[in-house]
Amino acid sequence: MPPVFPMLTVLSMFYYMCLRRRARTATRGEMNSRRAIESNTRALPINVEIVQYAKEVLDFSSHYGSENSMSYTMWNLAGIPNVYPSSGDFTQTAVFRTYGTWWDRCPSARLPFKRTPPTFCSQDYVELAFEEPVYPTAVHILETYHPGAVVRILACSANPYSQNPPAEVRWEVLWSEAPTKVNGPQARQFTPCIKQINFPTNLIRLEVNSSLLDYYTELDAVVLHGVKERPVLSLKASMIDLNDIDEDEDEEKYGCGMDTLNKQLSIVTLREWPTNGYFDKLPYELIQLILSHLTVPDLCRLAQTCKLLYQHCCDPLQYIHLSLQPYWARINDTSLEYLQSRCTLIQWLNLSWTGNRGAISVSAFSRFLKVCGSELVRLELSCGHFLNETCLEVITEMCPNLQELNLSSCDKIPPQAFNHIAKVGSLKRLILYRTKVEQTALLSILNFCSELQHLSLGSCVMIEDYDLIASMMGAKCKKLRSLDLWRCKNITESGIAELASGCQLLEELDLGWCPTLQSSTGCFTNLARKLPNLQKLFLTANRSVCDTDIEELAANCTHLRQLDILGTRMVSPASLRKLLQSCKDLSLLDVSFCSQIDNRVVLELNASFPNVFIKKSFTQ
Repeated sequence: MPPVFPMLTVLSMFYYMCLRRRARTATRGEMNSRRAIESNTRALPINVEIVQYAKEVLDFSSHYGSENSMSYTMWNLAGIPNVYPSSGDFTQTAVFRTYGTWWDRCPSARLPFKRTPPTFCSQDYVELAFEEPVYPTAVHILETYHPGAVVRILACSANPYSQNPPAEVRWEVLWSEAPTKVNGPQARQFTPCIKQINFPTNLIRLEVNSSLLDYYTELDAVVLHGVKERPVLSLKASMIDLNDIDEDEDEEKYGCGMDTLNKQLSIVTLREWPTNGYFDKLPYELIQLILSHLTVPDLCRLAQTCKLLYQHCCDPLQYIHLSLQPYWARINDTSLEYLQSRCTLIQWLNLSWTGNRGAISVSAFSRFLKVCGSELVRLELSCGHFLNETCLEVITEMCPNLQELNLSSCDKIPPQAFNHIAKVGSLKRLILYRTKVEQTALLSILNFCSELQHLSLGSCVMIEDYDLIASMMGAKCKKLRSLDLWRCKNITESGIAELASGCQLLEELDLGWCPTLQSSTGCFTNLARKLPNLQKLFLTANRSVCDTDIEELAANCTHLRQLDILGTRMVSPASLRKLLQSCKDLSLLDVSFCSQIDNRVVLELNASFPNVFIKKSFTQ
């Protein structure tokens, strides 16, 4: 019988590496903090520390505010603090679009991608430019309301103000940690212990996860401390233990260097073992099932152990659903080229956050879709700033089975490019949040994509007549289940009437910050009577919402789960009590800044209805 010990040895080593990585992940925040503290104490004071606030906000994934305003927008992160050290809800701060888990528990929620590494939990990001490139010694984040959302801080080697773009853009993680629950919403200065890097930077990226928060987190300013010359380390730095080496190797595997992932994807040289061990005795399907739990980097490493596992790890069946978002900093043209042969059967693809600053070219993206797009059903491309009209044209031509397309915050796509989307008649979900889609293109999309079930048009400021859009939806999109019209500036009761009459399957409707809607016209009463299946209704910042509207919801929309009436002055505690008694499934009720609903009323309602999260925001 041929020996199997070499193969078993390799598998044992791989299993040991996995256990070591899991053990390290459990204490990653503690180890990073320890190492960062040690590195900070090793640095000798050879030059003066520079302290600077962010000069400019370069990019972000979402914000609560309007595109034409400064209130609650990411642009408030530039410059000196506006609010800190005060606590509370202030319009002069930066606020992301979502918080908590409410958005994952509504009809428009999307299924998560499997194989996402446990170390990646980011939901949103913002990138900040500073005046002077420095070697960072500290990063201070001034949080003024519901702190604790920041989970990762990164530094970039590219200087956004340089006239000569670098040959390679490198991102380095300064600090990362799993989401944590902070006791209390009060303001704080968050100063995590960061590690030293070997290049100067004036581009800092914050990534956040707000899933544990009770309300929107608010950020006021970011302060970067650093020195112009690379710090000289003391002799203590030469004393390195095995744990430090191990951690560095782990960061190479999961860090932000593009070369690492590309090398793993491209390795084809395998050691010659006499046999494949006991894996030869397992059914092919069973091995495939086992490997389906590995992340992409793990698949790449396992592929180097033997020919049998290489065959399994490169099988297109392992790449039916593929999310490259966790590796956004490492994905480039070469990565897509290496993945082409493995993704010929791919159905779900997530390229969100990837390709920026020249990492992915239009030609490479087009080549990839021409080979791998025929079976695509779901395509996530949020914040893909490399996308242009050619890309959308290729998507519509190469992805005939596409049902879901996410272009959220792809604000570099020119308006005329959106006309191509109308060619994809099979679309069921389309997310155009913060894009430059214009009215003509959108009307064409609605006319030809009659299968749409989920549509997001939040913060689409270039649409001139939302009543016309709503009328087209009512006529053509009879299957619509969720509609996001967040910060739609010109829809009136006429458009709402057309929408409610034609889209009676609607379960989710966001009309937050739509100032042209007035309760006195009967538009909200009409909604409640025509849409009995509503589960989520946001009427945020509409001061005209009154008791009549709430009572109509209580009478007709008994399946309601989430209701936001922030800012209304016309709703009384009595009508809210009727709503809570009628809507047994209600889990979220936002009554922030409702003048008739004080803290005493909220406490009484919480006592009577403990299963409902009743939010009352405040300002000090």
